[in-house]
Amino acid sequence: DVQLQASGGGSVQPGGPLRLSCAASGLAFDDYAIAWFRQDPGKEREPISCIRNGDKTTYYKTSVKGRFTISSDSAKSTVYLHMNSLKPEDTAVYYCNAIRHGVNYWGQGTQVTVSS
Repeated sequence: DVQLQASGGGSVQPGGPLRLSCAASGLAFDDYAIAWFRQDPGKEREPISCIRNGDKTTYYKTSVKGRFTISSDSAKSTVYLHMNSLKPEDTAVYYCNAIRHGVNYWGQGTQVTVSS
């Protein structure tokens, strides 16, 4: 079975850092792209960053570009989202998603709260 385990969420003050992890199992890791989404209550889930594990091509939503960095460790089948200069508007539940040829898998969410 494919499993995606997201972790690393928590509470942080504005301007602080957090690192999220998404550990994948049950799939050919390098054949997939892994994306991070986030969702506020009452809003749609939105993609914020993605990495294609095979060639490490990355994508960032404009609002996080320059603050967030996505990286991938194929040996550990894990994707990281390094978040810096966090803002209150980054508060959301963050989800990771594995995508390949239209098939995708979701992990459980991890809560990120940015507040003073």
